Amino acid sequence: MEECFDILDENGNLTGKKKLRSDVHRDGDWHKAVHIWIINGNGEILLQRRSANKDSHPNMLDISCAGHLSSGDSSIEGAIRELKEELNIEVKTNELQYIKTLKRSSKYTQTFINNEFDDLYILRTNKNIEDMQFQKEEISEILYVPYCKFKEMIKNKQPDLLMHNDEFKILFDMFDTEFDNA
Repeated sequence: MEECFDILDENGNLTGKKKLRSDVHRDGDWHKAVHIWIINGNGEILLQRRSANKDSHPNMLDISCAGHLSSGDSSIEGAIRELKEELNIEVKTNELQYIKTLKRSSKYTQTFINNEFDDLYILRTNKNIEDMQFQKEEISEILYVPYCKFKEMIKNKQPDLLMHNDEFKILFDMFDTEFDNA
């Protein structure tokens, strides 16, 4: 069954309208998503490789966990749900650190327009890869990457890494002093 999203105006306010996911992307409606970056105590960032079946950016390395908000979800509820669905990680509200909301607009194809407000979160956890079970419909692989290697991947514009430059800058501002020598 296809998800239904709450429609936002261009300032991120709820309009009271709801639409199916496919219609939202076809019509370029503004909607909400969450991006959760996971970092462990060793200064390693968790990356996921998107499934080959994804309708955008298949087989690319991406944010630890991300997803759209279903109609009626709050941002934190959506983040907690996505972590459970995608990685089988259960967290409490206070374990997620909200950073900020980013406004994004991109057009993948004539019939796939992604206008969204992304709430950015950080999750610090020492869960091992073995403790996680990823959602095979969404993800083909998960891996921890040492922070310095992650920065190198970005600097070198690694071809299979999705570039989220505004988010990378936020991560660097937060973690450079803590993990640059990790």
